[in-house]
Order: sequence, then structure tokens, then C-alpha cells
Amino acid sequence: MKKVKRSKKQDERIVNDPFTKLPNELNVEILMKLPPRSIARLHFSSKHLSSIILAKVFTELYMTRSSSQPRHLVSVVSGRDYVRMQRFHFISQEYPSPSNYHDKVSWKVDPYGLTLTYKFTTPVRGLICGRNGIKMMVGNPSTGQFKSLPRVRTTKKDILSGFGYDPVNDVYKVLCMTLVTKRSNISRGVKPCDAMSEEHQVINVGSKEKWRMVECKYPHRHYSGYQVICKDGFMYYLASYKEKRSLMSFDLSSEVFNVIKLPEDEILQQFGKLVSHAGKITVATLDCTGPLDLWVLEDVNKEVWSKAVVVVPSPAERFGMSHGFEFRGILGTGEIIFAPSSPPNPFYFLCYNPKGGNFRKIEIDERVHETDTIQVFFDHVESYMVL
Repeated sequence: MKKVKRSKKQDERIVNDPFTKLPNELNVEILMKLPPRSIARLHFSSKHLSSIILAKVFTELYMTRSSSQPRHLVSVVSGRDYVRMQRFHFISQEYPSPSNYHDKVSWKVDPYGLTLTYKFTTPVRGLICGRNGIKMMVGNPSTGQFKSLPRVRTTKKDILSGFGYDPVNDVYKVLCMTLVTKRSNISRGVKPCDAMSEEHQVINVGSKEKWRMVECKYPHRHYSGYQVICKDGFMYYLASYKEKRSLMSFDLSSEVFNVIKLPEDEILQQFGKLVSHAGKITVATLDCTGPLDLWVLEDVNKEVWSKAVVVVPSPAERFGMSHGFEFRGILGTGEIIFAPSSPPNPFYFLCYNPKGGNFRKIEIDERVHETDTIQVFFDHVESYMVL
């Protein structure tokens, strides 16, 4: 039988590993104080620490710590022609910030130099999913590592993608839906807006995974560009079902769709925006001259909703600015986020505290241009996960 020779570098990784001489409790304590990028590097350089880093116990311990220190995550894509760069800014949500934490990770948008701009979904447990047409990728902005997924199997252009985590099977999943308008419907005078999500595909994030079709018993039309929220093993998104705006849910474990009836409110039916508020799925509506209405889903199974009203002063009037502001979401602290309709230079957004009645301004440490693509995410939890 032929003997398999061990790599010299592999032997050195074991023999020269100083962490083998330290108690595991101390190694864990050291790792807990390191940023995600440093832990990701140690995963490859220290075999002893790698066994600790990959253990589910340490993963959950680190995630719990990160959840208590959420960040603002700002994605900026800039450049022209064949030089496009993607930068992620991490800003502490603590106020006042004791460390003035502001970190930045840069990477080339496309390894082949193509001028692609990826639209990212809301981060889930430290990871994000980006899509450009049928090209998709999953990445960890804290480490700068991104991995391409197989192309979506469709020829349609109107696609809604969602990203989530299945806690039952401990796996990240991507859901893709495409709109299809049948020729028979068009011949009967059905408008394009009456097209339905006909193709529903799911892929597990992992090696050698493929897209697979899943069944949906509720013919609905998703709203392209709207937010998909992952919570407790379910994806939620707004859609049109039986000609009414509804809340769709997708069980990431059983891969089953369901529809949740929204309250009978005219403004909600027209302008509702899906957000997370106080740990619950919420549909927010903000009239130009009125207060912010928060419709909170109290019981998913019984479809019980409660309503809260928050009076928000005009950011433009408060700061004496000519440009308008858009409602972007709500922090876990209860602060309400507004961002300028047109990206200012430098880019910033506002946090309004309903309890204190005051605004605070958050800026990113970078000059932006009109052609830059900017996305802002809140309550981002950093992770060291290696893809």
C-alpha cells in the first residue's frame, strides 16, 4: 500500500502552533476579543484554534456577543468603466460611541473586471446575499470573503431574491422568485401588473449545491425591489394576493409558503413598508404630512395586529435643508432612520429618538459621487464565518 506523504507546511502548522500550549478557556477568551477578520485568518493558520472556531458552541457564543453590539452597515459601489470597487462601512450604533468605531472593507466587485453592481439583501447573522440579474453571490462583509452561487435558472428579468437562515437544519438559504405573464392572460386583456410569481427556486449555501424548484399554493405577485426580512426561520415579504396587498411568509425549514392577511387600512395597502420593530414583523406607513403608523404583527398564526402611532418632526425643516428625506427603517433601540432622497456628500443619515424627540446625524468616512450605488442596513451583526 502506498503511503500518503504529509505536507511539510501541515506539520509545521501543528508543531509550531503556540495555542496548543494554552488552556482552551484562555483560547476562547482571546478569540472573543478579536475582530472577525482576525478570527477568519486564525482558522487557516492554527489547526488547534480552527477546531474551536468551527465548533457550534463558540459560533453561538460569538454571535450572542455580536448581537449585543450591532453595527450600521453601509455598502458603497463606485468607479467607472472596468474599475468598480465595493466598500462596506461598519459604524457603531452605540450613542455616544465609546470607541468611535468605524471600520471599512474594500473588494473588487467582479473578479473578471466586469462593471457589475450587486443589489444586496438585508444581512442575516453576519452574511449578505447580492444579485445582478441571474448572477448571485453570498458573502461576509466583515471578512471581505464572497462566494459566487450558480446562476438562477430563468430567462425572466423581474426577480425577487430573499436570504435567510434555517435554524432547524443550521443552513443558509436563498429564495428566488420570477414574475411570469402568460400569453393566454395577455390575450384576455390582463395587465402586466397582474403577472404572478410562477417560478420559485431555493438553494442551500454550500459546496456543490444546485437550485431546486419549490411549490407555492398561493398565486401572488411579489413587489420587485421591496425588502425581504428573515426572522426565526421564516422569510417575510409584501406581495399582491387576490388583488390585495398581503404579507407572505416562507418557512425555511419545510420550504412552505403561507399568506398573512394585512389590516384593512387604505394607506397601508398603498404605501406599507416592511420593517422589524421591537423584534416583531411590522408594516410602517408614513404620510408626507402625517405621523408614522406602525402595524405590528403580534400573533402570526391568529393574524393579530396592533397599531402604534409616532409623531415625527420633518427632518428637512428641523435642519433647514431643501432636499427631502426617506424613511429607511427602525433600529433595535427604537430610533427611526431617515436618509436623504439624493445622496449628499459626504453621505449621512439621521436617527430620530421618539422618547427624547431629538435627531442625531451619522456620516460615513468617505466622499461619494452621484454615480455611486449606496445601500444602508441597520442592526448588522458581525460574523467571522468562512465560506
